[in-house]
Amino acid sequence: MSLQKKTDSGITIQTLYTNKDIQEIAENISAELPGKFPFTRGIQANMYRGKLWTMRQYSGFSTAEESNKRYHYLLAQGVSGLSVAFDLPTQIGYDSDHSLAEGEVGKVGVAINSLEDMEQLFAGISLEKVSTSMTINATGFILLALYVALAKKQGADLSKISGTIQNDILKEYAARGTYIYPPQPSMRIITDIFEWCAKELPKWNTISISGYHIREAGSTAVQEIAFTLSNGKAYVQAAINKGLDINVFGKRLSFFFNAHNNLFEEVAKFRAARRMWATIMQSLGATDEKAMMLRFHTQTGGSTLTAQQPINNISRVTLQTVAAVLGGTQSLHTNGYDEALSLPTEEAARTALRTQQIVAFESGIADTVDPLAGSYFVESLTEEIEKKAWELIQQIDAMGGSVAAIETGFIQNEIAKSAYKYQQEIESGEKIIVGVNQFIQAEDTPIPGFKIDDNIRLIQINKLTRLKENRNTAEVARCLSNIEKAAIENLNLMPFVIEAVEHYCTLGEIADSLRKVFGEFK
Repeated sequence: MSLQKKTDSGITIQTLYTNKDIQEIAENISAELPGKFPFTRGIQANMYRGKLWTMRQYSGFSTAEESNKRYHYLLAQGVSGLSVAFDLPTQIGYDSDHSLAEGEVGKVGVAINSLEDMEQLFAGISLEKVSTSMTINATGFILLALYVALAKKQGADLSKISGTIQNDILKEYAARGTYIYPPQPSMRIITDIFEWCAKELPKWNTISISGYHIREAGSTAVQEIAFTLSNGKAYVQAAINKGLDINVFGKRLSFFFNAHNNLFEEVAKFRAARRMWATIMQSLGATDEKAMMLRFHTQTGGSTLTAQQPINNISRVTLQTVAAVLGGTQSLHTNGYDEALSLPTEEAARTALRTQQIVAFESGIADTVDPLAGSYFVESLTEEIEKKAWELIQQIDAMGGSVAAIETGFIQNEIAKSAYKYQQEIESGEKIIVGVNQFIQAEDTPIPGFKIDDNIRLIQINKLTRLKENRNTAEVARCLSNIEKAAIENLNLMPFVIEAVEHYCTLGEIADSLRKVFGEFK
C-alpha cells in the first residue's frame, strides 16, 4: 500500500498536522465566527441549536396520484420538506403522449403534463404549510407557474409560499443534458424568474445552483465548487445586467452540493464554498450580508452507491450525512440503499430518513456549531481546497466566464478527465471500493427492486385526451400566442405562463411555443 495519501481531488495528505500548518491563517481562523462574514463556520450564529436542517427526501415516480401517496407517507414519517423528482419527458418539455416520451413516462420521476396533474400531486397537502423543492431546470419556469396556480386555487397567500426550483441550466449543458433552449434565451428565462419572484413570491428560492450533478458526472470536490460558483457568478451577472438589485435577488439564491465518502475533504469543501461565495458576492457589489450567504441543500452521492452488497450503502450514506451536517448544510436528502438497482422502495426511503434522524438526535454532532473548526487538518484542507478552486475560477474568468467555458467545452472536458482518472484508479485497485474491487462476495442476496408499470404512459395519454376535450380551446390558443409574443418582445414570461397553465395549457404546449421563438440547443 502506498505511503502517500491523497484526497479524491488529488490533494496530498500529510501523516500529521500541527499548529505549524495553520500559522499563516491562524489569525483569520480565530477571528471567524458563525453567522458573520465570510461565513466559513456557518450562516447562522447558533446553527442547529436554533433549527435542525430540513430533512427533505427526494421522491417522485409514476403518476401524480402514486407520488402523492409517497409524499403523505414521508410526511407521516417525519420529513420536514418535500422534494419532487420529475420524469425525463417533463424535464425536457414533452407531454406524455409525445413520441419521444415513449418508454420514459413516470420512470425516473413523476409525469406532470398540466395543472390537473399538479392538483393530484399535492392533493391533501397545504402549500402554505410545506416547503417544496423541485428538481427541474429547462422547464423550471413552467413547474413554478403550475405550483403558483395551484397555490392560488388553494387560496394560499403567495407571500407565505416557500420552496426552491433548481432552475440551473448551465450545469445541464456541462454535465447532465436536460436542456431545451440555447444558453442565452435560457439565461433570460432564469432572470425573468428572479424578477417575478422578487415581487410576487418573496420567500421562494429562485435557483439552486447545482454542483451535485457536476460531481455525479465525475468531477472532483475542488471542481464541484469551482464550476458551481462560476455558474453562480454568471447568473448573478445576468441578473445585474437586467437591472435587478443584488441585495434583493441575492438572498433568494441557493446551492445544491454532493456529499461523498471522503469525510474531511467534504467538510472542508462546504466550509471553503461558503467563504468563497461571500467573497464573490461582495466583489459583485452586494452590501447586505444576507445576500452574501451561501445557503445549500445536500444530497448524498448517488454515484458512490454500489449494486454489489447494497446494504453496505447504508454505511456510505451515513458517512455522507455526517459530512453534510459537519459541513453546515441547510437541508439534506439521503439516498436509499437500493438506488443502484432501482427507485427506492418504501423501506429504503424510510431507512434513509431514519439515518438523518439518528444523526440529528443521537450522535451529538448537531449540539455545537462547526465542531471541526480549529482542527489543524480540517483548516489546512479548507485552505487548500479554496486555493485550488480559485485557480480554476480564474481560468474560467479568463475565458469570459462559465457560459464561454461551457460553449468551448472546457468544463465538460475537465469533468471527463477526472471521471476517467477515477475509473482507472478503481480498475487498477489503487482506489478501493468495498464489495466491488475488494472484499467481494461470490453471490449477493437479491434485494427486491421498485418497478414502474409500463402502462403509466397509457394512463397519462388518456388523462391528456380528456383534458383537451374539456378545456376552452380558444383560450388555450390565445394564451400560447401571448407567450410567443412575450418571448419576441422580451417581456417577462412568468405572468403569461401562469395564465396559460390556469387555462390548462399543457407543459409540452408551452415548451413548444418557446421552441418556435428560441429554437433548440443541439
